Amino acid sequence: MDLKSGYPYWAISNGLMHAFPPLQRDLQCDVLVIGGGITGALIADHLHHHGHDVAVVEQRDIGWGSTAASTALLQYEIDTPLLELTRRHGLEQALLAYRSCAEAVVALQHLATRLRDIGFQRNDSLYFASRRRDLKQLIAEYELRHQHGLPVRWLDAAGVHAEYGFTAPGAIVSSLAARVDPYRMTYRLLMRLCRRGGQVYDRTCVTGLEVGSRQVRARTDAGAVIRCKQLVVAAGYASQHWIRQNVARNRSSYALVTDPLPDELLGPLQRTLLWETARPYLYLRATDDQRLLIGGEDDAIDVPARRDRRVQHKAHKLVTKTSHLFPWLPLQPAFAWAGTFAETDDGLPFFGAHPQWGPRVQFAMAYGGNGITYSMLGAGLVRAAIERRPHPLARLFSFQRLG
Repeated sequence: MDLKSGYPYWAISNGLMHAFPPLQRDLQCDVLVIGGGITGALIADHLHHHGHDVAVVEQRDIGWGSTAASTALLQYEIDTPLLELTRRHGLEQALLAYRSCAEAVVALQHLATRLRDIGFQRNDSLYFASRRRDLKQLIAEYELRHQHGLPVRWLDAAGVHAEYGFTAPGAIVSSLAARVDPYRMTYRLLMRLCRRGGQVYDRTCVTGLEVGSRQVRARTDAGAVIRCKQLVVAAGYASQHWIRQNVARNRSSYALVTDPLPDELLGPLQRTLLWETARPYLYLRATDDQRLLIGGEDDAIDVPARRDRRVQHKAHKLVTKTSHLFPWLPLQPAFAWAGTFAETDDGLPFFGAHPQWGPRVQFAMAYGGNGITYSMLGAGLVRAAIERRPHPLARLFSFQRLG
């Protein structure tokens, strides 16, 4: 799949950080991970840390799929509000999802401390009402989160203007959020995996699978055969290729980064992720080099050539919307791009075995706006399934909820 258009900032700013070889021989391992993006990297790192012999294969260069196009907002807040998730799955399960994502943000911070130099920084998250008619629902969302101990506070219109300088009817401020460079984090994880005895191969495409009672055989486009006890499909949006059932809708999201901006102009945007109640929503966050990353303008386009043609027009619309909020910011786009993302009906990911393949094949589909947070949770879920242990999120994030 062609997963991105334009010039994703992370790949340009970092370049090719390390050259991994293609696989040119047969291989045997405990766990084979298909996918060398941030999801595959987090899962492989977690499994290897807990004693599993892991190999990773990626059909492109490492991190060059949707990871390079990610805007990497790390939040416990799910695209589906807690109120709506409660209506769908009940309060207990909805709170489990939100609280687990909160734990994942903290876990990502601990991991970032050990990796270093991956652009990780804790931020606040400001979820603001786009229109006055959104206010009643947003207040109800705040009250439900606050009632159940999530780290939030409420800002009325005067508070939003006083703290952030723009006009909105109200907002939820969450103290538990962060940002990261997803491309650099992926490389750091997989380079460390290799140093510790794991194996990573890029430009290696798995073209066929044979699943037996005791092992899985994966065949590559170069004719190599990989024998493993367990297989993890963490190939991002290409993972749907391996399942006959359609589990998500592919969409396109657009983003840009500006030229660097002075500290005094960025102000609180240096430490805050902003997003809004409108759908599709505008979102903003700063980068380590004082740029503003702006994203949104999602659409249903999943044809690469059509998406390519829309990048500059969408970038202009994103700048216009942001300028209405912050007219004093000189927003000059330096790089603009688009990327594929998948959207599930309830905003939750899919982790675990699918009936089509059986228990030796685990899928890691970290779909939705919380992809990296979900991937951190998914690492524990996948490990629990491989080790045949229960996990509190196993059912909620499983294919069973499709009916």
